[in-house]
Amino acid sequence: MRIPSLLMGFPRYFSRRTYFMNFHFVSRADFLCIGSLASVPHCRTKWMCSSNGLRRELCQQVAPEQQIEELSDREQRLVDRLYNGLIQGHRACLAEAITLVESTQSRKKKVAQVLLQKVLSYHREQEKLNQGKPLAFRVGLSGPPGAGKSTFIECFGKMLTERKHKVSVLAVDPSSSTSGGSLLGDKTRMTELSRDMNAYIRPSPTSGTLGGVTRTTNEAILLCEGGGYDVVLVETVGVGQSEFAVADMVDMFILLLPPAGGDELQGIKRGIIEMADLVAINKADGDLVVAARRIQAEYISAMKLLRKRSKVMRISAKTGEGISDMWDKMTEFRDLMLTSGELIAKRRKQQKVWMWNLIQANMLEHFRCHLAVKDKIPLLEEKVLSGVLSPGLAADLLLKAFKDSL
Repeated sequence: MRIPSLLMGFPRYFSRRTYFMNFHFVSRADFLCIGSLASVPHCRTKWMCSSNGLRRELCQQVAPEQQIEELSDREQRLVDRLYNGLIQGHRACLAEAITLVESTQSRKKKVAQVLLQKVLSYHREQEKLNQGKPLAFRVGLSGPPGAGKSTFIECFGKMLTERKHKVSVLAVDPSSSTSGGSLLGDKTRMTELSRDMNAYIRPSPTSGTLGGVTRTTNEAILLCEGGGYDVVLVETVGVGQSEFAVADMVDMFILLLPPAGGDELQGIKRGIIEMADLVAINKADGDLVVAARRIQAEYISAMKLLRKRSKVMRISAKTGEGISDMWDKMTEFRDLMLTSGELIAKRRKQQKVWMWNLIQANMLEHFRCHLAVKDKIPLLEEKVLSGVLSPGLAADLLLKAFKDSL
């Protein structure tokens, strides 16, 4: 019995058992044994799958060429249009592509993954032409409200575009836990930069995502790089979990601080200070110059105690003072990371971290919707709220119900 042409990929419910080069179908009670396919390169694995699962969903394609065969003509035209427009640098196509990636509708998510695979292939080819060096410099920026992040990004972005760089800004806005809405005000505060044809600003709501970074931010970075933007700024909200999330997707993390915010070292967590590759004291102008110098001295002393080599500098986004020097320090940091090979290793590690982050998020959603626990969740939640059950016992009961159903 020959393997039908539809079986050109690896279903997600396959389990790996051993290696063989040439296979055929072997019938068992409830399983089909499928060997490596001649059309699938570098395959030396024997796969087992449920025959019911096989009938339910024969294959999940892997290669972009195979994936695109599953799309309708309309979807294929959409992917081609967005891809061609993206690599040609059309901002409208970049905006539409990011909107597609952010969609939660299942069919659009599938189309988005096909587009991302095409962009990823193009990205790899361009990096090979660039002698294996990254095409863009990814920078994470965060700080407390009032630090002047939007003013800094506009001043910094204008300086870069004047130096013939293409800058994209992914500004993540917190969503309301009550209404689900988001102000998305970053673009309105960067009026000059938003009109610059060599800059692209994309405000995105967190939609309740832990860490203040959307699950698709990492994919939006890839799309921006595919669009030819060589500097990608990811602005996050607040000072807390968001910094740890954005640090797993950028090459350099910058902490922007105001010069007058009370007991600075007490107000900023040690972990965030240790994570920052550069600390910039903003608004170092006018009457705040003295306060900025004092805060700079405090952070320099703190870095010595933490044995952290991060730079601490004063800047003024209002006057532009120190902005050029800051870019020089950033490029110096990038060049050192590239020379040592640390930058490439860091990016590879980040991709693995985000893969598992997405698996965690999807598994939690799968758990909540599973038939074995879906009806039990409201009842146990009510018992926890009333104090009848401890949260730990309620969690154990739900997990046991889920495990027993497998």
